[in-house]
Amino acid sequence: MSDVDGVFDSRQASVIEQAVQTIVSELVAAGSIKRGQLVVVGCSTSEVLGKRIGTSGTTDAAAAIFAGVEAVRQQVGFYPVYQCCEHLNRALVLEREAAERYGLDEVAAVPVPKAGGSMAAHAYRHLNDAVLVESVRAHAGVDIGDTFIGMHLRAVAVPVRPTIRSIGQAHVTMAYSRPKLIGGARAVYTLDQSVEPNRPSSTCE
Repeated sequence: MSDVDGVFDSRQASVIEQAVQTIVSELVAAGSIKRGQLVVVGCSTSEVLGKRIGTSGTTDAAAAIFAGVEAVRQQVGFYPVYQCCEHLNRALVLEREAAERYGLDEVAAVPVPKAGGSMAAHAYRHLNDAVLVESVRAHAGVDIGDTFIGMHLRAVAVPVRPTIRSIGQAHVTMAYSRPKLIGGARAVYTLDQSVEPNRPSSTCE
């Protein structure tokens, strides 16, 4: 069942799918991810198999990871965005609906395992009306195998520590984004702080 040396089987696929479902659910909860928001997924299936990134990609691992993401996506309604490898300049696969909603321009390339990576190639063929774009500003993201998704996250990124620290043999990191906190000592960041009767009245400008 594997693309690489017969080392991937249906039991491993089930374990990976469940683990991905768990960590994506944790990310959604930590970042309060809502319907229609963007969640970027970076993944090296080579690293999942314990190989060096970019050397031993497998569509079997990609399919299991995709299924795990989709399980959470169906519940929450976010848009999954899959990062390609460096050979496509880390462009991203997402559904046309999402690209149009966020005003993203389509670029002309089709991800394949050798140029784009197994994860992006699988997503391109299984998302509804998939397109490729050069960049996004995602609300959150999960990185399986240290593929460096930070270039596609909004500021300010807040790390999330998953309860499952690896998918297969691949290291997992996650983050969500929050709005920048602006202002100084007089700034207010929540609505319930906006009325302070004991504070001396003063105006600004």
